[in-house]
Amino acid sequence: MPDPIPTILHSDSNLLVIDKPAGVLSIPDGYDHTVPYLGRLLEPAYGRLWVVHRLDKETSGVMVFARTPEAHKALSTQFSTHQVSKIYHAIIEGQPEWDDTLLDLPLRANVGRRNRTTVDIGEGKQARTLFRVLERYTGFALLEASPYTGRTHQIRAHLFDLGFSILSDPLYGAGLISPFIGRLALHARTLSFWHPFSGEMLTFEAPYPDDFNLGVSQLRFIASTT
Repeated sequence: MPDPIPTILHSDSNLLVIDKPAGVLSIPDGYDHTVPYLGRLLEPAYGRLWVVHRLDKETSGVMVFARTPEAHKALSTQFSTHQVSKIYHAIIEGQPEWDDTLLDLPLRANVGRRNRTTVDIGEGKQARTLFRVLERYTGFALLEASPYTGRTHQIRAHLFDLGFSILSDPLYGAGLISPFIGRLALHARTLSFWHPFSGEMLTFEAPYPDDFNLGVSQLRFIASTT
């Protein structure tokens, strides 16, 4: 089966913005260096790329790479000082009682045997996520998640603390793969940041991939018939 191919959303001498497909690593695998990752797929056509941020393997959506060390430094500063706006869409199991909620709870990564991220008031790092319900279905909901910080598994861990899990999440959910969508139902919808040299504010949006779109369509249909 061929490797999934990222869609190019923008390219200039400093930046490469892509729509990452689910199922491909953002960085090399720490144990198996033969596993495909984005750099290996993109660098033959675009030259050396510098990683600025990451998406989990099963997460789809917008990512930006730097194409020069200077751009990498400038973009990394924007991410570390929370100047970047990130919006994710997720299908979750359950029905929140709220329409929107802001969770401001510190997170600690790599906890326990399963290396999950958990809320830890004493030793965690600051983490803030705004959640908003976009659509409600029968037993499920489509959420918008806006993380102000960029902690490992931040959206998934904060949802877990709220008593919810993303559909088909094997780490924070029940471990079951849904027939609606067979991978973590999380999509990086938009990414906004300042161009490191022109100073222009850039916003990029990735459409739902086929599996996510099908999952939403199926849940809408079920909700309309019950």
